[in-house]
Amino acid sequence: MQKTIKITLKDGKIIEETIEDREGIKLSLICQKIGKRLFEAAAAAKVNGRLTDLSDSIKEDSSVEFITYDNPEALPIFRHSAAHITAQAVKRLFPGTKLGIGPAIENGFYYDFDTQGRLTQDQIGKVEEEIKKIVEADYSFSFKEERKDAALQYFKDQNEPFKEELIKEIPESSVKIYTQGEFSDLCRGPHLPSTGKLKGFKLLNVAGAYWKGNEKNPMLQRLYGTAFPTKKELEEYLKNLEEAAKRDHRKLGKELDLFSIQELTGPGLILWHPKGALIRKIVEDYWREEHLNRGYDLVCTPHIARVDLWKTSGHWDFYKENMYRPIEVEEQEFMLKPMNCPFHILIYKTKRRSYRELPVRYAELGTVYRYERSGVLHGLMRVRGFTQDDAHIFCSPEQLETEMESCVRLALDLLRRFDFREFVISLSTGPYPSKAWELGLKPEELHQKLIGETSESARKGSVHRAITYQDIVDRFYPEKKNEFAGEKEEWIYAEETTAKVLEKVVLPQGIKPNIDIMGAAFYGPKIDIKVKDALGREWQCSTIQFDFNLPRRFDLNYIGPDGKEHRLYMVHRAMLGSFERFFGCLIEHYAGDFPLWLAPAQVKIIPIAERHHDYAYQIAKELKQNRIRAEVDDRGEKMQAKIRDAELEKIPYMIIVGDEEEKNKTVNIRKRKAQSDSKPLQTAQSLQEFIRDLKTALS
Repeated sequence: MQKTIKITLKDGKIIEETIEDREGIKLSLICQKIGKRLFEAAAAAKVNGRLTDLSDSIKEDSSVEFITYDNPEALPIFRHSAAHITAQAVKRLFPGTKLGIGPAIENGFYYDFDTQGRLTQDQIGKVEEEIKKIVEADYSFSFKEERKDAALQYFKDQNEPFKEELIKEIPESSVKIYTQGEFSDLCRGPHLPSTGKLKGFKLLNVAGAYWKGNEKNPMLQRLYGTAFPTKKELEEYLKNLEEAAKRDHRKLGKELDLFSIQELTGPGLILWHPKGALIRKIVEDYWREEHLNRGYDLVCTPHIARVDLWKTSGHWDFYKENMYRPIEVEEQEFMLKPMNCPFHILIYKTKRRSYRELPVRYAELGTVYRYERSGVLHGLMRVRGFTQDDAHIFCSPEQLETEMESCVRLALDLLRRFDFREFVISLSTGPYPSKAWELGLKPEELHQKLIGETSESARKGSVHRAITYQDIVDRFYPEKKNEFAGEKEEWIYAEETTAKVLEKVVLPQGIKPNIDIMGAAFYGPKIDIKVKDALGREWQCSTIQFDFNLPRRFDLNYIGPDGKEHRLYMVHRAMLGSFERFFGCLIEHYAGDFPLWLAPAQVKIIPIAERHHDYAYQIAKELKQNRIRAEVDDRGEKMQAKIRDAELEKIPYMIIVGDEEEKNKTVNIRKRKAQSDSKPLQTAQSLQEFIRDLKTALS
């Protein structure tokens, strides 16, 4: 039986197609009819907001948008398709391999395999060659909907136990099986029209990974790769990867003698060497000065406390797996602190507080200890002991907006001081609708998916209505919505206050925040600020976290104007986060080439011969008296070797002194790199002029 359906395109144009009722019309055919150029550029399609394959069909009136290769939404499709092609190649080369999962990730994809023996770097090259053959063969991607029992039997026959396990966990009654050539895999899709569309791909490395991330499960081999629509994009990405390897903080930390992690000390515990410790001190001094100028009081708290404190705070119940075992002292149990907040609360509670004293702001560079599995430790980025630039604000409800605004401004000011200019800001919300939704900070993927489902329901006779925040919560987080502490009115007030702050501070700066629905901690909404470094990579830094929970647990109050006790509002906030992670981020952002104000040695003085040593030390003394960090290289090496070493140490300025400089009481200045003032790399001037120029640059 035939019928006519209407297809509404993205630009509003409507086309009509006569179809066989049962078969429908393939999206690829619609795309071809619109134009050859569009068909060649299309990776997938959206039908009523739902992403799907071009091989899919429609049977009813629908809105259709074709996703072309230059659309950011096409990238995950490329990468997921590349993962399937990689799995096909591995199965060809290593028969008997069992398949895990192969998702697209931020910068590429991976696939987990259970192979006989370990994949070596040479074997990765063979896999890549096989991938090229599959791409050249240009197999079509196609899928079939199968009942779960049929799919289970299929993968059982294929000896794929991990796929069987996944199917059993899927709540729907049917699943999709995708096929290209001789290879089939369980998948939700969508995929590219064919393997030949994969133009730019590269396998990167192999690592071990437990099945489902559980160490009790089998260890699989995880093959990482990346894929792009064009070879040019791939080349740019690989170039950035190469640059990132040069900037690796572990490599530069060793080369520049900044820090070390040693076996005898233990993994995840940092030894700060003199140069690294000096940079840390400079950052800490700047941090303290800024906080004192903005009305914070500095506090200092112990590294351990009685277990009772952590039971009162709730960490014993909710965070115990990340804490170290108790230490017994005189028949009492103590624990290394994972957080600073309970100590700050105890300081607040040492006396009754009037509303006139609020807000109270306590700040601390507090070292905390958290148990991390050895497999996730990574240089300075993931450690077991770290110093957090922590602060807690105790305020009245009326003061909350001003305090949150102050926190956001402070965070952005601090981060800009370190030459970060691009920010990714998100608001993590809880189970109730708030102002954030009205600001338009909607997670597009969830929102578009729900729009598609609502539109589909509308076509089936349901009443079409606007998408609400509650729709998202009910549809995607049915179990999680009951896991939050605090009353509905408190959540709405806290989130609306936070949204106002973002609207007032962030939007005028051209930064549109994201919303992370149900991403809040169980005890309150939060703002996260990530920075983009010189390579465009994102690093988590600032967190501003509201808390309903601890004020109740510790009975935190203040005396109001009415003479009665009122419940406090409490804000946790860290501006730079972990000093260890932030330092690692700085090393990679600057590629170890720290700006003048942060460089551990700002000037290296190089005497040409031994007879110039006294003059070199006179210069060093005068520089130090002017608070300029200077060193003398009095080794018996040749001058060019000393200059080369100073370059490798990335010292901003060198002073070369010889007979002429000593006679004329001048200095020969050599800059490590060209400056924006366009002055030559090497100049001769008086020491006083040089000091004046440095002070100007540092001001």
